[in-house]
Amino acid sequence: MQDLCSVTGIILKAEPFGEYDRRVVILTREWGKIAAFAKGARKQGSRLLASTNPFCFGEFRLYEGRTAYSISEASISNYFEQFREDFEGACYGMYFLEVMDYYTRENNDEKNMLKLLYQSLRALCHESLDNRLVRYIFEIKALAINGEYPGLSADNIYQESTIYTVSFIVNTSVEKLYTFIVTDSVLAELGEIADNFRKRFLDRKFKSLEILNEIPC
Repeated sequence: MQDLCSVTGIILKAEPFGEYDRRVVILTREWGKIAAFAKGARKQGSRLLASTNPFCFGEFRLYEGRTAYSISEASISNYFEQFREDFEGACYGMYFLEVMDYYTRENNDEKNMLKLLYQSLRALCHESLDNRLVRYIFEIKALAINGEYPGLSADNIYQESTIYTVSFIVNTSVEKLYTFIVTDSVLAELGEIADNFRKRFLDRKFKSLEILNEIPC
Protein backbone atom coordinates (compact mmCIF):
# COMPACT_ATOMS: atom_id res chain seq x y z
CA MET A 1 0.00 0.00 0.00
CA GLN A 2 1.31 3.41 -0.96
CA ASP A 3 2.24 5.83 1.81
CA LEU A 4 0.27 9.08 1.93
CA CYS A 5 1.74 12.43 2.84
CA SER A 6 -0.03 15.69 3.67
CA VAL A 7 0.72 19.19 2.43
CA THR A 8 -0.97 22.51 3.08
CA GLY A 9 -1.30 24.91 0.20
CA ILE A 10 -3.23 26.83 -2.45
CA ILE A 11 -3.99 25.60 -5.96
CA LEU A 12 -2.40 28.04 -8.41
CA LYS A 13 -3.78 26.52 -11.59
CA ALA A 14 -5.71 23.53 -12.87
CA GLU A 15 -5.97 22.09 -16.35
CA PRO A 16 -7.70 19.11 -17.96
CA PHE A 17 -5.67 15.96 -18.36
CA GLY A 18 -6.94 12.98 -20.28
CA GLU A 19 -10.66 12.34 -20.35
CA TYR A 20 -11.60 12.91 -16.72
CA ASP A 21 -8.46 13.90 -14.79
CA ARG A 22 -6.94 17.22 -13.78
CA ARG A 23 -3.37 18.35 -13.43
CA VAL A 24 -2.98 20.98 -10.73
CA VAL A 25 -0.13 23.14 -9.49
CA ILE A 26 -0.10 23.70 -5.73
CA LEU A 27 1.97 26.19 -3.75
CA THR A 28 2.68 24.29 -0.56
CA ARG A 29 4.11 25.18 2.81
CA GLU A 30 6.23 22.03 2.93
CA TRP A 31 7.72 21.60 -0.56
CA GLY A 32 7.24 24.87 -2.41
CA LYS A 33 5.47 24.57 -5.75
CA ILE A 34 4.49 21.08 -6.87
CA ALA A 35 2.41 19.52 -9.63
CA ALA A 36 -0.08 16.75 -8.91
CA PHE A 37 -2.75 14.79 -10.73
CA ALA A 38 -6.33 14.41 -9.54
CA LYS A 39 -7.72 11.27 -11.11
CA GLY A 40 -11.39 11.44 -12.09
CA ALA A 41 -11.67 15.00 -10.75
CA ARG A 42 -13.73 16.16 -13.74
CA LYS A 43 -16.38 13.49 -13.30
CA GLN A 44 -19.70 14.61 -11.86
CA GLY A 45 -19.91 13.41 -8.29
CA SER A 46 -16.17 13.16 -7.84
CA ARG A 47 -15.02 14.04 -4.33
CA LEU A 48 -12.20 16.05 -5.94
CA LEU A 49 -14.42 18.02 -8.34
CA ALA A 50 -14.74 21.15 -6.19
CA SER A 51 -11.46 20.85 -4.29
CA THR A 52 -9.07 20.92 -7.26
CA ASN A 53 -9.89 24.37 -8.64
CA PRO A 54 -7.74 27.53 -8.47
CA PHE A 55 -7.90 29.41 -5.13
CA CYS A 56 -8.68 26.28 -3.09
CA PHE A 57 -6.69 26.44 0.14
CA GLY A 58 -6.39 23.54 2.52
CA GLU A 59 -4.76 20.20 3.19
CA PHE A 60 -4.04 17.79 0.37
CA ARG A 61 -3.28 14.12 0.87
CA LEU A 62 -0.86 12.87 -1.77
CA TYR A 63 0.80 9.68 -2.81
CA GLU A 64 3.94 9.63 -4.92
CA GLY A 65 4.04 7.76 -8.21
CA ARG A 66 7.02 7.07 -10.42
CA THR A 67 7.08 10.53 -11.98
CA ALA A 68 4.41 12.61 -10.22
CA TYR A 69 2.21 13.10 -7.19
CA SER A 70 -1.46 12.18 -7.18
CA ILE A 71 -4.13 13.61 -4.91
CA SER A 72 -5.95 11.04 -2.83
CA GLU A 73 -8.18 13.46 -0.92
CA ALA A 74 -8.44 17.12 0.01
CA SER A 75 -9.78 19.04 2.99
CA ILE A 76 -10.45 22.62 1.85
CA SER A 77 -10.72 25.34 4.48
CA ASN A 78 -11.22 28.26 2.08
CA TYR A 79 -12.59 28.12 -1.48
CA PHE A 80 -12.61 31.95 -1.83
CA GLU A 81 -16.17 31.68 -3.09
CA GLN A 82 -16.53 35.48 -3.05
CA PHE A 83 -14.69 35.61 -6.38
CA ARG A 84 -17.60 33.83 -8.07
CA GLU A 85 -19.66 37.00 -7.72
CA ASP A 86 -16.83 39.53 -8.01
CA PHE A 87 -15.32 39.55 -11.50
CA GLU A 88 -12.80 42.29 -10.76
CA GLY A 89 -11.69 40.65 -7.51
CA ALA A 90 -11.35 37.32 -9.32
CA CYS A 91 -9.12 38.94 -11.97
CA TYR A 92 -6.87 40.39 -9.28
CA GLY A 93 -6.81 37.00 -7.57
CA MET A 94 -5.90 35.19 -10.80
CA TYR A 95 -3.10 37.70 -11.33
CA PHE A 96 -1.74 36.92 -7.86
CA LEU A 97 -1.84 33.19 -8.68
CA GLU A 98 0.01 33.80 -11.94
CA VAL A 99 2.71 35.82 -10.19
CA MET A 100 3.23 33.09 -7.61
CA ASP A 101 3.44 30.45 -10.32
CA TYR A 102 6.17 32.57 -11.92
CA TYR A 103 8.12 33.27 -8.71
CA THR A 104 8.05 30.00 -6.79
CA ARG A 105 10.00 26.78 -7.28
CA GLU A 106 9.82 23.15 -6.21
CA ASN A 107 11.73 22.21 -3.05
CA ASN A 108 12.22 25.88 -2.15
CA ASP A 109 11.17 27.37 1.16
CA GLU A 110 8.09 29.25 -0.04
CA LYS A 111 6.32 29.63 3.31
CA ASN A 112 6.37 33.42 3.18
CA MET A 113 5.17 33.47 -0.41
CA LEU A 114 2.29 31.18 0.50
CA LYS A 115 1.44 33.36 3.47
CA LEU A 116 1.55 36.49 1.29
CA LEU A 117 -0.69 34.92 -1.33
CA TYR A 118 -3.27 33.76 1.20
CA GLN A 119 -3.41 37.08 3.06
CA SER A 120 -3.58 39.00 -0.23
CA LEU A 121 -6.52 36.92 -1.47
CA ARG A 122 -8.27 37.53 1.84
CA ALA A 123 -7.60 41.26 1.51
CA LEU A 124 -9.32 41.28 -1.89
CA CYS A 125 -12.46 40.05 -0.14
CA HIS A 126 -12.58 43.09 2.18
CA GLU A 127 -14.76 45.84 0.78
CA SER A 128 -12.92 48.49 2.81
CA LEU A 129 -9.67 47.92 0.90
CA ASP A 130 -9.09 49.23 -2.61
CA ASN A 131 -8.12 46.33 -4.88
CA ARG A 132 -5.43 48.49 -6.44
CA LEU A 133 -3.81 49.04 -3.06
CA VAL A 134 -3.89 45.30 -2.36
CA ARG A 135 -2.22 44.69 -5.72
CA TYR A 136 0.57 47.22 -5.17
CA ILE A 137 1.28 45.88 -1.68
CA PHE A 138 1.34 42.34 -3.06
CA GLU A 139 3.70 43.23 -5.90
CA ILE A 140 6.19 45.14 -3.75
CA LYS A 141 6.17 42.57 -0.93
CA ALA A 142 6.59 39.64 -3.31
CA LEU A 143 9.66 41.35 -4.73
CA ALA A 144 11.04 41.89 -1.23
CA ILE A 145 10.42 38.28 -0.14
CA ASN A 146 12.14 37.08 -3.30
CA GLY A 147 15.19 39.18 -2.42
CA GLU A 148 14.92 41.46 -5.44
CA TYR A 149 13.69 44.71 -3.90
CA PRO A 150 16.16 47.39 -5.16
CA GLY A 151 15.04 50.35 -3.07
CA LEU A 152 13.48 53.54 -4.37
CA SER A 153 15.29 55.35 -7.12
CA ALA A 154 16.91 58.64 -6.14
CA ASP A 155 15.89 59.98 -9.54
CA ASN A 156 12.23 60.07 -8.55
CA ILE A 157 10.72 62.42 -5.99
CA TYR A 158 7.93 60.91 -3.89
CA GLN A 159 5.83 62.17 -1.02
CA GLU A 160 7.13 61.33 2.45
CA SER A 161 3.95 59.32 3.03
CA THR A 162 4.71 57.21 -0.02
CA ILE A 163 8.29 56.58 1.07
CA TYR A 164 7.09 55.58 4.53
CA THR A 165 4.42 53.29 3.05
CA VAL A 166 6.90 51.47 0.82
CA SER A 167 9.28 51.02 3.76
CA PHE A 168 6.41 49.63 5.84
CA ILE A 169 5.46 47.15 3.11
CA VAL A 170 9.03 45.92 2.68
CA ASN A 171 9.87 45.60 6.38
CA THR A 172 6.67 44.57 8.13
CA SER A 173 5.35 41.04 8.58
CA VAL A 174 2.82 39.67 6.12
CA GLU A 175 0.16 39.49 8.83
CA LYS A 176 0.23 43.28 9.28
CA LEU A 177 0.40 44.28 5.61
CA TYR A 178 -3.26 44.95 4.96
CA THR A 179 -4.00 47.13 7.95
CA PHE A 180 -3.98 50.59 6.38
CA ILE A 181 -5.38 52.75 3.62
CA VAL A 182 -3.74 55.62 1.74
CA THR A 183 -4.73 58.84 -0.01
CA ASP A 184 -5.37 58.90 -3.74
CA SER A 185 -2.07 60.67 -4.39
CA VAL A 186 -0.08 58.08 -2.43
CA LEU A 187 -1.99 55.29 -4.17
CA ALA A 188 -1.00 56.75 -7.55
CA GLU A 189 2.67 56.88 -6.56
CA LEU A 190 2.58 53.32 -5.21
CA GLY A 191 1.13 52.25 -8.55
CA GLU A 192 3.96 53.96 -10.42
CA ILE A 193 6.57 52.30 -8.18
CA ALA A 194 5.03 48.84 -8.43
CA ASP A 195 4.63 49.17 -12.19
CA ASN A 196 8.29 50.12 -12.64
CA PHE A 197 9.41 47.19 -10.50
CA ARG A 198 7.20 44.75 -12.38
CA LYS A 199 8.59 45.85 -15.75
CA ARG A 200 12.17 45.49 -14.44
CA PHE A 201 11.90 42.16 -12.68
CA LEU A 202 9.01 40.16 -14.19
CA ASP A 203 10.02 39.27 -17.72
CA ARG A 204 6.72 37.87 -18.92
CA LYS A 205 3.16 38.89 -19.69
CA PHE A 206 0.28 37.89 -17.43
CA LYS A 207 -3.07 37.15 -19.05
CA SER A 208 -5.07 38.23 -16.01
CA LEU A 209 -3.18 41.54 -15.86
CA GLU A 210 -4.09 42.25 -19.47
CA ILE A 211 -7.74 41.75 -18.54
CA LEU A 212 -7.35 43.95 -15.45
CA ASN A 213 -5.92 46.77 -17.55
CA GLU A 214 -9.13 46.77 -19.61
CA ILE A 215 -11.30 47.29 -16.52
CA PRO A 216 -12.08 51.00 -15.88
CA CYS A 217 -10.71 52.26 -12.56
